[in-house]
Amino acid sequence: MASTTPAQHTDAEASVRAVVAELERAQQTEDVDAFVRLFRSDAVWTTAHGRRLTGLAEIAEFTGKVLPGAMRETTARYEVTHVVWVRADVAVVNVAQRAVDLDGHALDEIPQGRPTYVVARGEEGWHLVAGQNTQIVP
Repeated sequence: MASTTPAQHTDAEASVRAVVAELERAQQTEDVDAFVRLFRSDAVWTTAHGRRLTGLAEIAEFTGKVLPGAMRETTARYEVTHVVWVRADVAVVNVAQRAVDLDGHALDEIPQGRPTYVVARGEEGWHLVAGQNTQIVP
């Protein structure tokens, strides 16, 4: 495993957090193209309801069907809660996902999510390699 300095992690963590922020923005604005651009071509994405999507084509097809119109009444906020470094160029990111109304007020009646993302740096920057979204069931 490559050795890294705290400063390297700080810079890289800012980039990883930016990926999560762009994921949030793309979902809130229902921007399918921006959402899909966040993924590496061979990414694996598992939805909160257990549907596994493998590769950019499947992720794009699914997202193109479900994202447009999904944020008419509610949206979600994302908070990075933990980052663990596998290597200097690979991070596992835990996120708290909270449903909010269009004015930003929390919607406690909608289950929260706890996504886990694997984010890796490649030649074209940081991308999602894998994601698993899990709903918290009361």
